[in-house]
Amino acid sequence: MATYPQEPTVDERAYRKAFYRIIPLLFICYVFAYMDRINIGFAKLQMSQTLGLSDAAFGLAAGIFFIGYVPFEVPSNLLLAQTGARRTFGRILVLWGLATIGTAFVRGAGTLQAMRFLLGIFEAGLAPGILFYRKRQFPPT
Repeated sequence: MATYPQEPTVDERAYRKAFYRIIPLLFICYVFAYMDRINIGFAKLQMSQTLGLSDAAFGLAAGIFFIGYVPFEVPSNLLLAQTGARRTFGRILVLWGLATIGTAFVRGAGTLQAMRFLLGIFEAGLAPGILFYRKRQFPPT
């Protein structure tokens, strides 16, 4: 006798629907965040010449991102738990976008370092927040 697959339960359908709507967006955000972290390396040659950066100033600008990123990961995730994913990710994406736009107006080493620091602060909660959100929304089966 042939066995037919069971009809998915309401919970399974809801999880599947949420998964296919939410996870692709979070994946795209994570990919852009990764590209944003490493893009300064691609721009080094031309940017150093245009802004007149020394190797030390460029290295500080590249590394200062993580000085802002690391200490603000936990507070950002605490906000995620308190205010919810929509507000937290919205705040992160808006501030991150404004800092990225502000990077276009950099005129020297100091402003580049300041913008990279702010970018680290604003982007800090995205990657750990995605993991935290995914863990809470999609519990293990």
